[in-house]
This record gives sequence, structure tokens and C-alpha cells, in this order.
Amino acid sequence: MEIEFVETPNAPKPGGHYSQAVIHNGVVYISGQLPIDPATGEKKLGSIEEQAEQVLANIRAIVESVGSNMNRVLKMTVYVSDIELWGKVNEIYARAFGDHRPARAIVPVNELHYGFKIEIEAIAAL
Repeated sequence: MEIEFVETPNAPKPGGHYSQAVIHNGVVYISGQLPIDPATGEKKLGSIEEQAEQVLANIRAIVESVGSNMNRVLKMTVYVSDIELWGKVNEIYARAFGDHRPARAIVPVNELHYGFKIEIEAIAAL
């Protein structure tokens, strides 16, 4: 079974020794995405809504680059810097997925890289 490494210019370039995503056996494993605009490299440090929208846009860009879509997301792990932000994150998340409801875990963390409020990793089917 081949392993394919994913790189699309429509999502932020990895900032370390990892891939945007890896495909194996028809499953796409997407690395944690931060709220960085891939076109400009701008770190979105505004509201949690702005950050969540950018992270989900980055995930969408990766799944679409491999011929999949958000309705094929199987599981997401959402890291938030403050669990009090969860209500706002859930609103953005629900809008992004509509009727599709992937499995999900919410993990409150003390802090994220660059002072971001959110990071999301995902697993999707091709």
C-alpha cells in the first residue's frame, strides 16, 4: 500500500517536518491546521470566529485538493485555547458542515503556537 503526501498551495505550507496531509488506504489524515491565510501567510489573530473560519477553509482546501470534500470528513480533533470559546466555535463548525456530523473531540489546551486560539486536525475518506 502506497503512502501519498499531500501538498496544495491553497492551504498553509507546513512550518516544520510534516505534510499538510497523508493518504493511505483511501483515508486522508490532515495535520493540525492553524488560522493562517495560505495566499498571504498572514496569521489570523482576531476573533475566534475569524480563526475558526480560516482553519476550516484550510481543511476544506486540503480535502478538495485530493478530490474529496467536507461531507467525507470522518473525524476532527479541535484544540481550543479556552473552553469558554467552544460555543462560538461550534456555531462556525455547524455552518461549515450543515447536516454532516463527523465524529469529534474537543481538547482544551493552555496555549497554541503564535498565540492562536484554535487548531484542528481531521481524518477524511477519499
